Amino acid sequence: FTVPLDHERPAGEEITVFAREVVAAGKEEAGLPWLIFLQGGPGMASPRPETNSGWLKRALQDYRVVLLDQRGTGRSTPVNYQTLGSQGNPEEQARYLTNFRADSIVKDAELIRETLAGKGVRWSALGQSYGGFCIAHYLSVAPDGLREALFTGGLPPLDRPADDVYRATYRRVIAKNEKYYERYPDDAQRAQEILAHLDTNEVRLPGGGRLTPRRFQQLGIAFGASDGFEKVHYLLEDAFVKSGVGGQMRELNYGFLRGFENTFSFQTNPIYALLHESIYCQESASEWSAERVRSEFTEFDLVSEQAPFFTGEMVYPWMFDDYAYLRPMKEVAELLAHYDRWPMLYDVDALRRNQVPCAAAVYYDDMYVERAFSEETASTIRGMKVWVTNEYEHNALRADGDKVLDRLLGMLEGTI
Repeated sequence: FTVPLDHERPAGEEITVFAREVVAAGKEEAGLPWLIFLQGGPGMASPRPETNSGWLKRALQDYRVVLLDQRGTGRSTPVNYQTLGSQGNPEEQARYLTNFRADSIVKDAELIRETLAGKGVRWSALGQSYGGFCIAHYLSVAPDGLREALFTGGLPPLDRPADDVYRATYRRVIAKNEKYYERYPDDAQRAQEILAHLDTNEVRLPGGGRLTPRRFQQLGIAFGASDGFEKVHYLLEDAFVKSGVGGQMRELNYGFLRGFENTFSFQTNPIYALLHESIYCQESASEWSAERVRSEFTEFDLVSEQAPFFTGEMVYPWMFDDYAYLRPMKEVAELLAHYDRWPMLYDVDALRRNQVPCAAAVYYDDMYVERAFSEETASTIRGMKVWVTNEYEHNALRADGDKVLDRLLGMLEGTI
């Protein structure tokens, strides 16, 4: 689909947005209603179906599914270190990126809905994590386009500043670290040994850039998923290898370095790093909120002879030095961090008048989206049905999607 870069300037620059339609075999002509899936992120492409399984298998029983590559991702006009420079100087690049938040994504979705389903035909929406943030905006500005709305780990804070968000999520990350070391106590020593090695050696990663102690701390981004503790544990237990004549040298294993690098998508999906804090900004700047608020939590200070606490999905200004393929965007990141003209995303009055049937899964111990703030939002959206559970982590839709989606649909139908 060809869409305006800025929907307020329909005659201006255009970009492309890609959407993949999925329908169950044998139901191509069944006249099923449409469901659009909005992915987590920001800056992540929609899933690429490889098997008929999970939440998609359940959805295809009742819907034709549209997997939207949100602008800047996947097969849509891409944003990365190779393409962004074509927009001009850093100021022009930053201005370009101000058009890649939820407000623009929803306008894209509305254009696609009218093209595929037809004007006046509503469709359903399923939003995972940041995708739910987009749907909350959808309910605020274009509820007439929605037949029903489903949220999984994605009810956003409606009017809280970014600092509130990071204070809450840092506390969640501290709790996750405590549970991690309780489960894998030997990893405390392993992590200390890795940090000591990084302090005294310059370690280069296979894809470029340096593995610094502060970058090593970012492994905690995995702790918000049901399999996150295991992924980090298995990585750490193979961290070192003996090399050189007679095995006299001890260095970080190439497999560890490759596995570490593969844990993160900041460089392949830079919208996440560039715009992550902005998803919480309304008529204000983030001013590197996560970096500022971190100083309030000394648990994350690196202290000799003490097991480090890993951080979560927070983005920091130093990343645009330590990550080789983020460096070209350092000035752009600074400009966006100080940008204070972000429009409002949520209309609280409109949400209080909501008529669209809604159901949400809220994860009690969610490390990425603060449960207390999600419950505040759920109480604001009229008619919202909420399932609060500690059975799952933030990745429930990926880990057990057929059951999660089935329950949410049952809540909408009144059978649960």
